[in-house]
Amino acid sequence: MESVCDLGSGNGYLAGQLARHGYRITGIDASATGIALAKRFYATDSVEFICNEITPGLVGSRLKPGSFDAVVSSDVIEHLYRPSLLVETAALLLKPRGILLIGTPYHGYVKNLAISVLDKWDAHHAVDWDGGHIKFYSVRTLHGLVSRHGFEDINFHFYGRLPWLWKNMICTARLSPRPA
Repeated sequence: MESVCDLGSGNGYLAGQLARHGYRITGIDASATGIALAKRFYATDSVEFICNEITPGLVGSRLKPGSFDAVVSSDVIEHLYRPSLLVETAALLLKPRGILLIGTPYHGYVKNLAISVLDKWDAHHAVDWDGGHIKFYSVRTLHGLVSRHGFEDINFHFYGRLPWLWKNMICTARLSPRPA
């Protein structure tokens, strides 16, 4: 059974779905209420949840380095003040040549231009509420972040309403082999 770490697992829904397909899952989230829900609804012999910040210090103290075949993070990175911590943590958790999968809202040139031309910039990037997205990624910016942390074979997949105005993107990458 392949091992997957879900960084920013929230209420555990994605972890639960992956477990249904035979993966051994460890979900990590900083929210105690999210982890409580995850444990209540999705914890099994093959799914565990840990309440912890996503930081490199997690590796070694709570989880063994290089212990996962894949790390997934869905709609988390855009909420982080220091997103590099998520990618660095993923690199430490992955086995050599392990897979990283990051899902985040897509912000490319054409989409941003359309938002501006339609005078929707303020509505799209509303600031009058707590929380929400604090980082906005294009292919170039997410590619740069991932490659700086030792990943290669970086690919992007998109989904949403219309081409070039996609709602979200998924970045897949493979951890570069560690030097001997």
